[in-house]
Amino acid sequence: MMMDFILAKFNYWVYVVLIMIGFYGMMTKKNLMKKLIGMNIFQWSIILFYISIGSKKNATLPIIMDIHSHAPSAADYINPLPHVLMLTAIVVGVATTGIALTLLVLIYKRYGTIEEDEVIEALKK
Repeated sequence: MMMDFILAKFNYWVYVVLIMIGFYGMMTKKNLMKKLIGMNIFQWSIILFYISIGSKKNATLPIIMDIHSHAPSAADYINPLPHVLMLTAIVVGVATTGIALTLLVLIYKRYGTIEEDEVIEALKK
């Protein structure tokens, strides 16, 4: 019974594990590049989660070809909203990652390291 529940929601368990890995990387690592990688894992796991909840079995695209045959039922169609929102999240995520990488390069050029503790010490001087 419990194993059936776990296997039925296997993709959700994978997303939870990925979210926790990303969160762990952001919170515990002292290297700024590792923090950025953790942030990306966290972000992409949330995007995958939202894409997976937007799909339905035995559903079709929300395009009505013949409106005269019968009244369409919303249960017959996939909800496109989560997918559209995640396209926006992907664009924002790529832009955020690009800016973060640029900042990491500038931090390395200025302080000679991307270790958080060493950068903070250099800032205190």
